[in-house]
Amino acid sequence: MAHLIKWGIMATGGIAKTFVRDLLKDPKTRDATDITHQVVAVSSSSSKERADQFITELDIPSPCTAYGSYEELVADANIDVVYIATPHSHHYQNAMLALEAGKHVLCEKAFTVNAAQTKILAETARKKNLFLMEAVWTRYFPLSIQVRDLIKQGAIGEVYRVIADTSFSNDPENTFGLENRMVNLDLAGGCLLDLGIYSLTWIFQTLYHTLPKDQRKPPTVTSQITPYHLTGSDEATTMLLSFPTSTPSNGPNVKYSQGVAMTSMRVGNDPDEKGTAGPPIRIQGDKGEIQVFGFPFQPTRYRVIPNKGLGEVRDVEFEFPAQGRGMYWEADEVARCLRDGKLESETMSLEESIVIMEVMDEVRRQGGLVYPDSIESTEYPLKL
Repeated sequence: MAHLIKWGIMATGGIAKTFVRDLLKDPKTRDATDITHQVVAVSSSSSKERADQFITELDIPSPCTAYGSYEELVADANIDVVYIATPHSHHYQNAMLALEAGKHVLCEKAFTVNAAQTKILAETARKKNLFLMEAVWTRYFPLSIQVRDLIKQGAIGEVYRVIADTSFSNDPENTFGLENRMVNLDLAGGCLLDLGIYSLTWIFQTLYHTLPKDQRKPPTVTSQITPYHLTGSDEATTMLLSFPTSTPSNGPNVKYSQGVAMTSMRVGNDPDEKGTAGPPIRIQGDKGEIQVFGFPFQPTRYRVIPNKGLGEVRDVEFEFPAQGRGMYWEADEVARCLRDGKLESETMSLEESIVIMEVMDEVRRQGGLVYPDSIESTEYPLKL
């Protein structure tokens, strides 16, 4: 019998809609017969009516309760796990609210705005024996799993360099108002937390996560930030990460690897949106290369290119079952972890989330990017 997980949804914006639409798709369409999902409550911080509209628009089956506050949501005894879909700036306060209420948590990326906040969330979850995970959906795609497995199997030899670019061609002065979450410092706006996290995801899942846990070492970081002249958020950020290990065998000759993570809101990695510009992710080993195509957060195919004389080029394409977006795979992971009594996911561990947050902290330090004290604070509760 499939294990049922009951979800409470915190916030009613676009990412929440995408997540819930995927939750409502039959798991059997993606060959998941061991778990199933039910959305039992939705909350909006502005009004109960907005939560009601969300339930109606997405045709969420009854019973599903609408709440006009997050406090009411986390008090609902019928909820197993809360999905937090609020802006980055509010993740720490919202996740603490859910954890303090005894709820398991799946929190959208970026986990928080700084590593200190993520560490406190992790400590709180462990102390309360609760599951906690950063919702980096890309990690759970079958494509991502296959790419990691190919690296661990040595398909392209020892991997020494990964280049990842998550950028979109925008005219920010005309596309975004000053209050838009992409540029508003009060909402931790800018490229780094919103888009750069995906470039870092590819660097980390290929150069860090593919090593055994006891061999994983955080990188040194060199970076450059271009501030957006109207608000001071970052409009472009480039990061060079130098790891003291290579992957998968960590040697024996050259023990290093480098990751180049880029993000921009003014120039795009796929300008014509037809893939003409080539792969946004290149994973380079001493016996070949893996190229990943499509949006870095939602890739659709990869190509394996062996060195000359070592084999044929191979292309592998992926589909999204039931015309989903791919967020159901991370939800399935949460369900299985809860079923099995796990407090975190091995694929996106709390330790790794903290290391990535520490990298972003250092990037911001080097670039002088500071958010308002209220959203950088570790004080809880704090009204934002």
